[in-house]
Amino acid sequence: MNVLVTGAFGNIGMSTVEALLERGHAVRCFDLPTPTNRAKALRFGNRVEVVWGDLRRPEDTLAAVQGMDVVVHLAFLIPKLSAMGLGSEEHPDIAWAVNVDGTHNLLNAMRAQPKRPRIVFISSYHVYGPTETLPPGRKPADPVNPIEHYARHKVACEWLVKASGLEWTILRFAAAFPYSLTLDPYMFQVPLKNRMEFLHTLDAGVAVANAVSSPEVWGKTLLIGGGPRCQLYYGEIVKTILDAIGVGMLPEEAFGTTPFATDWLDTEESERLLHYQRHTLEDYTRELRRRLGAKRWLIRLARPWVRRMLLKQSPYWRAHCAKAKARPVAGRLRSRPATTGDR
Repeated sequence: MNVLVTGAFGNIGMSTVEALLERGHAVRCFDLPTPTNRAKALRFGNRVEVVWGDLRRPEDTLAAVQGMDVVVHLAFLIPKLSAMGLGSEEHPDIAWAVNVDGTHNLLNAMRAQPKRPRIVFISSYHVYGPTETLPPGRKPADPVNPIEHYARHKVACEWLVKASGLEWTILRFAAAFPYSLTLDPYMFQVPLKNRMEFLHTLDAGVAVANAVSSPEVWGKTLLIGGGPRCQLYYGEIVKTILDAIGVGMLPEEAFGTTPFATDWLDTEESERLLHYQRHTLEDYTRELRRRLGAKRWLIRLARPWVRRMLLKQSPYWRAHCAKAKARPVAGRLRSRPATTGDR
């Protein structure tokens, strides 16, 4: 089949393109013409067709979808840095233009084709909002409760896709970490006791590629996660990754306590249909160590400095340290003998 992948040179995009090629599909990649994306495109050589463009331009989406049988829509401006160098939470208006208006442009372009393509829309388990008070195992039919711009945009786009008149399937992904880790303040927002399901990027690509050719997924919303072996608490995940790169686990006080929009998923149906659950967090960290190579030993040598730099980025750690410093001062003031001026 002829398959268009938007956001083809992102984390899951690269895995998806590779999985589609392995299954014999003709792949067209659509993404922004950034230097990073151009370098990634070279890895595929002449195995793919590349169309550079911007979802916000209707003419670009029209050129991208021509002659396609299926469109895999991954392109989205996400929390923190995306391919545009912007984050959805810091720049919600730009994010809406890219995410929601861009999806609208893509759907219009698809509807304008003589033979309308099907669409595989990639959503997120963030749409459920914080669910720590509910029994674990989110299901597709569970009510959505988005609390961030990114999740609200996903919900809006799901509605657009369902109302488009096209054949569709929606895949809500769990947490799929890239190998190019960016350790920034965002990592500290998630409470260590938050339930989180890990999804290996290679498994994500396989799920999408298998959905493209499955006759059973159309008209369904499926949850895509690593399965029971990958249902962990955030503290377990972050410790495993920090240990793997040589930094070591950071103090509990560095992490937030406000419930976050992650949970474990009921993936029984998606695994039955798509057969994609092959990897675990241990596979991810093994490859992460391999890619780091000698850098890992340099990180170990500079570990005290790296840990200090990371902790400085945590607003919770800064507040904890400020509170700890204030205690002795308050104690000295309370124990100071009273003077006439104090009465």
